[in-house]
Amino acid sequence: MKKKKMMAMGFLTATAAVALTYSTALLADAPKEGTPTVEASRLQALAKFTKVLSIVEKYYVDEESIETLMNKSIEGMMGKLDAHSSYLNQKGFKDLQVQTKGEFGGLGITVGIKDGALTVIAPIEGTPADKAGLQAGDIILKIDDTPTLDMDIDEAVNLMRGKPKTPIDITIVRKGETKPFVVNIIRDIIKIQSVYAKTIGDDIVYLRVTSFDQKVVDGISKAIRQHNGEAKGFILDLRNNPGGLLDQAVGLVDLFVDKGVIVSQKGRDERENSEYSAHHSATLTEKPLVVLVNEGSASASEIVSGALQDHKRAVLVGKKTFGKGSVQVILPISDTEAIKLTVARYYLPSGRTIQAVGVTPDIIVDRGIVPKTDDDEFAIKEADLKMHLKSELQKIDGNTTDPEADDKTDTNIITEKQVNNDIQLKEAIDILKALIIVKGTH
Repeated sequence: MKKKKMMAMGFLTATAAVALTYSTALLADAPKEGTPTVEASRLQALAKFTKVLSIVEKYYVDEESIETLMNKSIEGMMGKLDAHSSYLNQKGFKDLQVQTKGEFGGLGITVGIKDGALTVIAPIEGTPADKAGLQAGDIILKIDDTPTLDMDIDEAVNLMRGKPKTPIDITIVRKGETKPFVVNIIRDIIKIQSVYAKTIGDDIVYLRVTSFDQKVVDGISKAIRQHNGEAKGFILDLRNNPGGLLDQAVGLVDLFVDKGVIVSQKGRDERENSEYSAHHSATLTEKPLVVLVNEGSASASEIVSGALQDHKRAVLVGKKTFGKGSVQVILPISDTEAIKLTVARYYLPSGRTIQAVGVTPDIIVDRGIVPKTDDDEFAIKEADLKMHLKSELQKIDGNTTDPEADDKTDTNIITEKQVNNDIQLKEAIDILKALIIVKGTH
């Protein structure tokens, strides 16, 4: 027993000696007094890193090649910079090229890191994620059996991407739910209709933008020109829009604003600095505008809504946006590897930033349905009774045709029922009607 104890003490002593030796070696390079120059500080920092790398390579319990240790070091550094910078190894770089140049099977979901957790920015309309019921603000706890804690965005996206028609299980933590739950989704080729227009009543035009691809400005321009004659006001719906191309965001604002800065981009390197302004020649309408946003509105959506708010061109309705206002570029470090690096941040016309702050609507409205009054309940029961009696009459007459068959809903019109199922949209309509009245009195 005594011998074992002595061996343990000997081991601890040897360990302490090794630690002391390396600590002394590391501290030996520290300046005795005064402040070192920038170049001296760089050299000391690099020397410290080299020594730590050497210690780990020599004494770590598992044998690791110097290349592996360097890659892990780069991954750690990029991951600690911010939620959007990352190291793309050979596989990651190839996956990015597939994503930007070809079709791939996916869920139709945009994710980000918020408060340290992998969070759904927005499911894209009509995609597998949307149909499965994922919501903006959902926290992804696991992808299949892999926990997402300390996972970066690129790794998460790679896990969720796969062959079309293959299944995946996403474990979700949702506000208001007592415990996590699993959502099963079948991957598919993601095809998105980014723009569509509908009418509400006789004089309101509803413009929906689901993502900022290359067709947005042309699509919205066409809709405005088509309806501008009879329209008294517009509703622009950017809810659950995760963003996209900057030029399309700038172009969209330009359709409603005739002068002034739309957004600026500022970084450490002056070459990354730029400013985008509105042009009178591009403006198509000056009619009242209400913009819908929520927790799933991010990046380009925040630029559009924030710029329109700063120019006092629109009233914003809904919930505070996601807060993604930084610029990333892909910088190759070899033929097969690259880094994705945040190089600048976006600033709205007032000078405020979007990053980690988001855009706060003028009118805060939670998602939900329009509350029903007793009169509404009576009207619904009366309508149901009439439909039932029509059905009974048709049975007597020998006509078994569905009484609703001839009452097909026009997909270009938003019905009263659809409005009542969306309290944020209902609030936007009411505000727009007030703006139309006020504008009409001037």
